Amino acid sequence: MEKKLIEIRWHGRGGQGAKTASLLLAEVAFNTGMYIQGFPEYGPERMGAPITAYNRMANYPLRVHSNIYEPDYVMVVDETLLKTVDCTAGLKRDGAIVINTKKSPEEIRKELRGYEGKLYTIDARTISEQTLGANFPNTPMLAAIVKILGIMDKEEFIKDMEKSFKHKFATKPNVIPKNIEALKRGLQEVKGLE
Repeated sequence: MEKKLIEIRWHGRGGQGAKTASLLLAEVAFNTGMYIQGFPEYGPERMGAPITAYNRMANYPLRVHSNIYEPDYVMVVDETLLKTVDCTAGLKRDGAIVINTKKSPEEIRKELRGYEGKLYTIDARTISEQTLGANFPNTPMLAAIVKILGIMDKEEFIKDMEKSFKHKFATKPNVIPKNIEALKRGLQEVKGLE
């Protein structure tokens, strides 16, 4: 069996759910039988401060427990970070970056300091505002990376997330259908797919 490892770095701001999304992605990958890690890097813990979270997924047991310096994928939950954080740092040449923005992949590429690799965009803010009534871009971003990675069948992913949401939102079941809608739109509205 060929060893397969996927490493993902998330860039977001405190309160946007990048950490939650990385943990949910770990859960999704685990449900497909992969070995997983999902963890945040803690800096100043305050709303709006830049945060980083990570995922490591493999078809073999993981023994490395460090941050990820050369990711296969980078998830940018807040496009304003592109001005202050080098989000493409260490990104593998054959990797990809996924950015939450209204801009097209062609428009946003100009802001990526010469990055030439694969680029996907999704307007996760609009999706979340229309489905959830607030700016929680992590749910559509999670759907976007699952679609790009192709690690799970769409219907299976939605079913898995429904179970997860029932647990996570046990005290507010009314938000579950809204989150499922945000996931479905996230799967459909990723731009840059061949």
